[in-house]
Amino acid sequence: MPDLITISEFSRRSGVAASALRFYETRGLIKSERAGSGHRRYSRAVLRRVAFIVFAQRMGLTLDEVGAELAKLPENHAPGPSDWAKISGSWTRRIDERIAELRRLKAGLTRCIGCGCLSLRQCQLANPGDRASRQGPGPRYWMSDARRSR
Repeated sequence: MPDLITISEFSRRSGVAASALRFYETRGLIKSERAGSGHRRYSRAVLRRVAFIVFAQRMGLTLDEVGAELAKLPENHAPGPSDWAKISGSWTRRIDERIAELRRLKAGLTRCIGCGCLSLRQCQLANPGDRASRQGPGPRYWMSDARRSR
């Protein structure tokens, strides 16, 4: 089996635990070949797919979303720059939304989070009359839907 690496070597090279690799395989995100002994062997091209999975998860994609994106890529060869550009082009908006959310979270570190607790003196100033509760449960000022309606 030319150009195939063991799961332990693949784990070391990718930085992803062998258990996660097996899980990704059960989800259909990656594929391995089996040696005569039944041990998994991975193509080097799968390293790029795993790197993509890790990156996509860091961006907040669910494994179902990752699978949908990976389905757009060719299986039989290592994806190239044009392949990655095809699927990552729509991520700019998602990244911008995450940046905006992180900015709201940062601002919330020193302001009311809209929890509606009214238990702190400051809440009497930031959330008088518990007006955050009219927008629903939880930290309403941190949630993007509540942020737009303020």
